[in-house]
Amino acid sequence: MKTMRALILLALGLMIAVPAMASETIKIGAVLSVSGPASFLGEPEKNTLLLLEEKINAAGGILGKQLELIIYDDETDVNKCVLAADKLIKKDRVAAVVGPTVSGNTLAIMNKFSASKIPLVSCAAAEKIVTPVNPWVFKTPQSDRHAVMTILAHARAAGIKSVAILTVSNGFGQAGRTVLKELVPAQGMNLLADEVYGPKDTDMTAQLTKIKGLGPDAIICWGTNPGPAVVAMNRVQLGISTPLYMSHGVASKKFIDLAGDAANGLMLPAGRMIAVDQIPADHPQRPVLTDYAKDYQAKFNIPVSTFGGYAFDALMLVKTAIEKAGSTEPMAIRDALESITGYVGATGEYNFSATDHNGLDEQAFVMVAIENGDWKVLR
Repeated sequence: MKTMRALILLALGLMIAVPAMASETIKIGAVLSVSGPASFLGEPEKNTLLLLEEKINAAGGILGKQLELIIYDDETDVNKCVLAADKLIKKDRVAAVVGPTVSGNTLAIMNKFSASKIPLVSCAAAEKIVTPVNPWVFKTPQSDRHAVMTILAHARAAGIKSVAILTVSNGFGQAGRTVLKELVPAQGMNLLADEVYGPKDTDMTAQLTKIKGLGPDAIICWGTNPGPAVVAMNRVQLGISTPLYMSHGVASKKFIDLAGDAANGLMLPAGRMIAVDQIPADHPQRPVLTDYAKDYQAKFNIPVSTFGGYAFDALMLVKTAIEKAGSTEPMAIRDALESITGYVGATGEYNFSATDHNGLDEQAFVMVAIENGDWKVLR
């Protein structure tokens, strides 16, 4: 009996010890599109989080505790994203969540984080993620509005008076289309065409033929791979010489690989990571980007990605908030996130507030052109 009693006490002791041991780590969740159509975005995000987890823990962790990342792949599927979010909130009981990768998935789950009072720092771009402000939701990519303003400022300087837009019919494209329809006329330009294509469409000659017939001074395509690459190739096939602007959604080498020679001459707004070696030596982002690019290349033997930078900033902002709050309580993290200003990250300088949960402005973008299969920052 004494032996049995001792075994029972030992078992009870182990049961009590499990939560105690778990509390020795800080659990941060992530939902990313590591596979599926948006894998070119989600894979570098996952790689970046793993790189940071290793570096943070090697340096002593956060508040003296080791960081434990729990990463789920939503496969670029909104239903799987919802299930992953529920699992992180209810089963894993994380202190904060990074992601999702794409706008549609973020919009589908963000209210869950308000209900559970856990901060979410999205890696997706749509302005609707943070407008109107949801107290528990933040995002790290530059907003559609910033991208559109950057494009239109360049277009105005080039003497462009009329524009045609061609947008993808998903969350990212719809968000961009809304802002384009607002700002093109607001900036004194004529919107001659408003064409749409599906995420799985493989030919946009019908839309481009219609646009060609209207004769705009420029075309703006808004989407993520592979659609914009198809647009670029169809444009060449149709002999269209009208300047073509792309959104920041294609700011990766993957787009150039897909579009081939048809990418040459195209212009788009992008973060400075896309051309680290072209950043002035005295720019505050230069050391952040240089170190990140070097570490990423060394660990994964592939070039760093702009999209990985969104995850870099998301996790580092959560880390900064935890350290600023001196707490891993979700409410304390949320409050500290909202008070972060002057934080220089991979994407730009973040200045959050109660009315701004993106914290960036147009200065987070540079205009780039594609020349000979590479990026050139336009001065």
